[in-house]
Amino acid sequence: MNPQAKLVFTISLLLGTTITISSNHWITAWAGLEINTLAILPLISKSHHPRAIEAATKYFLVQATASTLVLFSSMVNAWHTGQWDITQLTHPVSCLILTSAIAMKLGLVPFHFWFPEVLQGSPLTTGLLLATIMKFPPITLFFMTSHSLNPTLLTCMAILSAALGGWMGLNQTQIRKILAFSSIAHLGWMTIIISFNPKLTLLNFYLYSLMTAAAFLTLNSIKASKLSTLMTTWTKSPSLSAMMFLTLLSLAGLPPLTGFLPKWLIIQELTKQSMAPAATTISLLSLLSLFFYLRLAYCATITLPPHTTNHMKLWHTNKPTHTAVAILTTISTTLLPISPMILPVLS
Repeated sequence: MNPQAKLVFTISLLLGTTITISSNHWITAWAGLEINTLAILPLISKSHHPRAIEAATKYFLVQATASTLVLFSSMVNAWHTGQWDITQLTHPVSCLILTSAIAMKLGLVPFHFWFPEVLQGSPLTTGLLLATIMKFPPITLFFMTSHSLNPTLLTCMAILSAALGGWMGLNQTQIRKILAFSSIAHLGWMTIIISFNPKLTLLNFYLYSLMTAAAFLTLNSIKASKLSTLMTTWTKSPSLSAMMFLTLLSLAGLPPLTGFLPKWLIIQELTKQSMAPAATTISLLSLLSLFFYLRLAYCATITLPPHTTNHMKLWHTNKPTHTAVAILTTISTTLLPISPMILPVLS
């Protein structure tokens, strides 16, 4: 892709995100979401492979539908209350339509079917944008309207997302699809707490974005897209594979790594809200996700030749690791000790 075109699309992405997260009016929020959608489409379909074109088409149709629903819910609310302010969403029908629209934008169950397919058809760098930056504007709309939304509906969607994200990821061999189902499961954790402590949802999203960025950039630098190629990477870059192992365990939420922090705080908050059964259910469902993270980690670091893959063995390279990968992997494994600094911000 032409560098100038790529620059224009990247700036448009940042512009769309900024417009949505800084707006108070529904129309400007909707315009930001549309700019975002149009800017990411060329980045998804830049390889001109039929699968990439299919992914871009699916993405466009789903996001256009979701944006229409956002606009419709805000218009229904304005019709009944005379308010166009995002935080003044009070009409029950509008709240229900908005919950569906944001769930569709994010890829929450039951509107999750498009996300693994789109991520599988995209390059790894675009996949990273889809899994992190593209989810930020809808999450901020969730954050701003969280006091109006139905907590029971959100809890049901969250538990279903954690369940299906874990179950459907078990049988996958494509790494991008595994990371897509991991994203759906993480969204379940973010959604379950948003009615009770929206700041925790944002903290979870920030930490998830850091860990996912570390995983995607590591995979991009070792050029692995399926489990069978991941098995041969240890000989190519042992230190990077070892850090990949820790990043994946952090994504799974194992202590003493960064990923344990949001899960711990969410379980604590749910227990305070007398929702111990929901906390127990979502904790048990995260064991499903843990299984496929361990499978990825096992393939990346523990599987050594001789093994039954028919891929050519890669030679060790002395190519230096990118600074961003080094910083992100360090952050995604070592942030747990600073949790006492984060707790006062959340209370």
